[in-house]
Amino acid sequence: MTESHRYDRARSPLGLMIAGALVAVGLALAGWFAAQGMERLRTGDRFVVVKGSAEREVAADLVVWPLPHTVGGNDLTQVQQALDTNTQTIRGFFEQAGFKGDEIVVSPPRLEDRFAYAYGDQRPPERYRYSTTVTLRTGRVDEALAALRRSGELVARGVMIGEGSQPQFDYTQLNAIKPGLIAEATSAARTSAEQFAKDSGARLGGIRNANQGVVSITDRDQGSPQVKTVRVVTTVEYFLRD
Repeated sequence: MTESHRYDRARSPLGLMIAGALVAVGLALAGWFAAQGMERLRTGDRFVVVKGSAEREVAADLVVWPLPHTVGGNDLTQVQQALDTNTQTIRGFFEQAGFKGDEIVVSPPRLEDRFAYAYGDQRPPERYRYSTTVTLRTGRVDEALAALRRSGELVARGVMIGEGSQPQFDYTQLNAIKPGLIAEATSAARTSAEQFAKDSGARLGGIRNANQGVVSITDRDQGSPQVKTVRVVTTVEYFLRD
């Protein structure tokens, strides 16, 4: 068959119809795939970021109450005796309040020779400073609060309490309430996302990303440090669908 015959056959009506049909099918498929890709692009890239929070008030279940005290003088033996007396006074105060020996901790004493850092006539009037800290660590918060209200008795007994004597109230059961708080915060975040989707004329899709965020424990107020506020904030990203 000559070249001219093959060329004429390719240009026959049947050949042209087949070629046209193949081209049409190809264009239709290309258009369909392009439309699907654009739809995925249009819906898959749309999302909203919302935050949800939950709070709960809890009572502290641990008290750490340090009572630092210091005595001074020029006679080392007298200084040691005075410190021991004050330490026993503080220990007795706690024991009279009903606390046991294992709830009371006495730190090793620290002796300071102030003359060692002075020169010439710059020596202080007292050579020795002897200090220690008696710490109450207990889970009986109410009893500790009652003792705190009577702490002025120590001053009346001649014990001069130093700085850093404020009790610290802690809450140690965070893991017990944390799952419930996270669930509440996540639910609040979803409610916000649903409202956003409704306002924008879209539907809420699945979760794109989620972050638990920050868990904080703070005093409810300055007057009641034994009452804590536990707060959880979650950040969630939701897909938006048309």
